[in-house]
Amino acid sequence: EIRKRAGANCPKGGLRIVSTNNFPTAAGLASSASGYACLVAALAYLHEITGDISMIARQGSGSACRSVYGGFVKWEMGVKDDGSDSKAVEVAPESHWPSMHALIMVVSDEKKKVSSTGGMENAVRTSKLLQHRAVAVVPERMERMEKAVRDKDFEAFGKLTMEDSNQFHATCLDTWPPIFYLNDTSKAVIQEVHAFNEEQGRIAAAYTFDAGPNAVIFCEEKDLVAVAHRMSAAFPPPDGTPLSDHIADKELLKKIEAHGKWEGDKDYAGKVKYIIHTNIGRGPQPEPESESLVDLSTGLPK
Repeated sequence: EIRKRAGANCPKGGLRIVSTNNFPTAAGLASSASGYACLVAALAYLHEITGDISMIARQGSGSACRSVYGGFVKWEMGVKDDGSDSKAVEVAPESHWPSMHALIMVVSDEKKKVSSTGGMENAVRTSKLLQHRAVAVVPERMERMEKAVRDKDFEAFGKLTMEDSNQFHATCLDTWPPIFYLNDTSKAVIQEVHAFNEEQGRIAAAYTFDAGPNAVIFCEEKDLVAVAHRMSAAFPPPDGTPLSDHIADKELLKKIEAHGKWEGDKDYAGKVKYIIHTNIGRGPQPEPESESLVDLSTGLPK
């Protein structure tokens, strides 16, 4: 597809592709989406392709179509039977809601037993809940989510995010044989977020889980330190391991330590391997030659 789109601009000969990923692979953290989006974006840049490339990325991984853009992105189902018009559309750029943050709680970085693709294929075949969800739930929920993003309404965004995550995993249970992506730690994270929100008297944090046990906790900047303090104490590093080994963001770590007394829950010590702090990204971006993974003088990996 890339070569067809490139036409006369298509370079002759083969390509050497070298990639690396700083996220756990096949653990339910969209590593395939980031990988395929990066690959397709790099190929499009090399071949001087303009216009939408999300439909190309989708051929490698469905979620990759959303990852070729930055900010808030939706995946449109399309209407054609062959899915050729199923593509991603940017709802709002990354600059739209700069106060949005995410804490990624890595419960397991091991490869999951049921792949995202295999699980979805089986769910499509066997889950009546999935069929109902696709027709009666998702379209209306997408409209409400777009409005929540446009309005920067975190209460609405958070509630929808958690509801949709819960229903996705209910669909996994409705699949035959059932799929269990969440584990006991995942469920404890859900309970902790609901307890925190109840104490705040509002939705200040929102969880979501993809096809794996790892949690993504969304919150706004005004609540970031309180949420990070609460979650890192509820799911601390193992005994004897400093919190600095658990949270890579040193600035956030300083704020957590200054926020108030921090006392780790020994029952869940070590259950979360580490916590990543991030915010809304820009999508794939070209890097300078100095960052290349290929030795440009030899064409070989560095």
